[in-house]
Amino acid sequence: MFPWSDTTRPVDERVEALLDAMSLAEQIGQLGAFWPRPKSNGAGLNDVAPMESAMSSGEFEEVSADGLGHLTRVFGSAPIDPETGVATLARFQQQVQQRSRFGIPAIAHEECLTGFTAYGATVYPAAIAWGATFDPELVGEMAHAIGSDMAALGVHQGLSPLLDVVRDYRWGRVEETIGEDPFLVGTLGTAYVRGLQDAGVQATLKHFVGYSAARAGRNHAPVTIGTRELEDVLLPPFEMAVREGEVASVMNSYSDVDGVPAGASRHLLTEVLRERWGFTGTVVSDYWSISFLESMHHVADDLTEAGALSLNAGLDIELPETGAYAHLAEAVERGLVSEGVIREAARRILRQKVQLGLLDEGWDAAAAGRAVHLDSERNREIARRMAEQSVVLCANDAGVLPLRADSIALLGPISENPLTFMGCYSFPNHVLPRYPELASGLPLTSLADAVRAEFPDTRVDVVAGVDILDPDTSGIEGAVAAARDAAVAVVAVGDLAGMFGGGTSGEGCDSVDLRLPGAQADLVRAVLDTGTPTLLLVVSGRPYSLGEFGDRAAAVVQAFMPGAEGGAALAGVLSGRVNPSGKLPVGVPDHPGGQPGTYIAAPLAWFTDGVSNLDPRPLYPFGHGLSYTTFAVSDLALTADEVPTDGTLTATVRLTNTGERAGAEVVQFYLSDVTAQVVRPIKLLAAFRKVHLEPGASATLRVDFSTDLMSFTGVDLTRVVEPGAMKLSVGTSSENLPLVADFRLTGGLRVVGEGRTLSPTVTVE
Repeated sequence: MFPWSDTTRPVDERVEALLDAMSLAEQIGQLGAFWPRPKSNGAGLNDVAPMESAMSSGEFEEVSADGLGHLTRVFGSAPIDPETGVATLARFQQQVQQRSRFGIPAIAHEECLTGFTAYGATVYPAAIAWGATFDPELVGEMAHAIGSDMAALGVHQGLSPLLDVVRDYRWGRVEETIGEDPFLVGTLGTAYVRGLQDAGVQATLKHFVGYSAARAGRNHAPVTIGTRELEDVLLPPFEMAVREGEVASVMNSYSDVDGVPAGASRHLLTEVLRERWGFTGTVVSDYWSISFLESMHHVADDLTEAGALSLNAGLDIELPETGAYAHLAEAVERGLVSEGVIREAARRILRQKVQLGLLDEGWDAAAAGRAVHLDSERNREIARRMAEQSVVLCANDAGVLPLRADSIALLGPISENPLTFMGCYSFPNHVLPRYPELASGLPLTSLADAVRAEFPDTRVDVVAGVDILDPDTSGIEGAVAAARDAAVAVVAVGDLAGMFGGGTSGEGCDSVDLRLPGAQADLVRAVLDTGTPTLLLVVSGRPYSLGEFGDRAAAVVQAFMPGAEGGAALAGVLSGRVNPSGKLPVGVPDHPGGQPGTYIAAPLAWFTDGVSNLDPRPLYPFGHGLSYTTFAVSDLALTADEVPTDGTLTATVRLTNTGERAGAEVVQFYLSDVTAQVVRPIKLLAAFRKVHLEPGASATLRVDFSTDLMSFTGVDLTRVVEPGAMKLSVGTSSENLPLVADFRLTGGLRVVGEGRTLSPTVTVE
């Protein structure tokens, strides 16, 4: 038995024994990947990944000649059944082992942002809908189900979750984010990491870091933010997932941050990630981002320089296929990178392979995976609960919901197209556009069919009126006629996700402003003009401006791509079978432009009467969401009104269901600096908890806040806790905070070192 195959030896000892036996070329081989993908059509319109048609990889025999680090998306690149996928992966693994002197298999990775991105796999709600649940336990349960399916098939790593914090709603990838608040994103993202990894699949955080702050919300655009926004808004979710979630992998961002591409930033990939946070896993490149250093960023003259830049920065593995890293031996000869840096990167990936059991004596590629049902009843049940808990009731002033009507006009382009329920990384929207002859691969129920099933004794007339994006308005007349002939109208508008301009939401599908796409706003206006009580239902990947309609609609419901079970979930909310409990993870804008984008705003970024004619406040704020029952928060109490800068503050509050049916409310706690040495946001979410209560029942929430949670990046760019006046506000949205308690931090200015507390402790009695 070779020492690296001996499971009785410590992991690091096994890794070092293998490294000592490997040549430089064999170590370099572990840093690359191969993608057994269908060839692009060359036009780029149907590419699975960014600029795929512009890239080419070597043949498998060439790429794997000295070993291979990763196999890319064996299941997720074309519509294959689980049995074929398992056999294909096993065949590639056997070839990889045969071509390695040491029989080292590859790590197989796949996408899993809306569930396993494979043909016939359950499509869960998009990540922005996870944020709307405000329920980390449910997100973790979903991730564990996704991971268990992937692990059963022989997959080792998932390229999820995305921890970018929303900064501009126009960005196409808003649907892939968890929301606009770093604590919400970090909490739910860490829950996803734990769930996936507990199931045996390594999670990958993306995109580290700054991608969501791209200028003008344009994909791949430069990022020009200051150190404080980076440290206090964009980095904390990643730090939480690294330190609390112990994530195995991190993926770099495509963006350049203040002129330095993230994939070439030693500051980000080594100093922050490893030296400050103690990350010990692997850093993988976003697809072709190393080559982009030459072709897009122009910070390298050739692929040899590009590979050396990334490797020296701390980027271990090139995905999706070996390109620039094929030139690392030349980089050594040219003095651009040292053999020691290559050995360190190889050490990290070999350590993961040992931890995954890939180097154990007797590991058998043919027995490493088994076909499983990817759309099981378990998966569907979790997807249903995720969908139901993510629907947000924004307004119901006329009391039209739950619907009680003998006739319903169901209008709008969302009505009969269940693909609108799915994100851009769902297999039906991500890959199947290449295969128009194939169906979705799994049972899907349209909103129209779900509403008919939910209201069997009600006449339901369905008229689309307009398309998602087509400006043609000729069908509006038919929708108006249906609305006039019904007791109530439901206008379902929103997005269809796609890739690189192939949809209204998704990667490369950015928006010039926040108006509803196409002629959908014309449809809404025309139906509202009929005078028929109208429910506006938005199913989208980003929030759209609804200020024009908010006061005119009888009710407003926002759903964020609720997945394969979305139709039934939405129909259940309309009927009242489901009591909505979702909360907005992003604000819904009042105006289509002229707004700061998120609730995390300094005083001058918020409404200041007389300073500007533009009011940036949203129509429906972050954290907002109504229910068919009512709740009251009361009895806020603090353990002390003075807290040392190195101490702990404990707050208690009471939540009561004051209505007549069971429901869930999200109690939200926000901290505010009254005065600080730098300009601070008006408020920041510091804790939350979703609580289910029966009618008349109450619960007491206790929250223990370390003062680390009150720290910020000070004038000298050091993280500090500053003495002075503070406020804790409690309520049910960022703008509905009826309870406020003042307290003071006392003592001297405290510099907060690495390893700070990132989460409060919340208990419910």
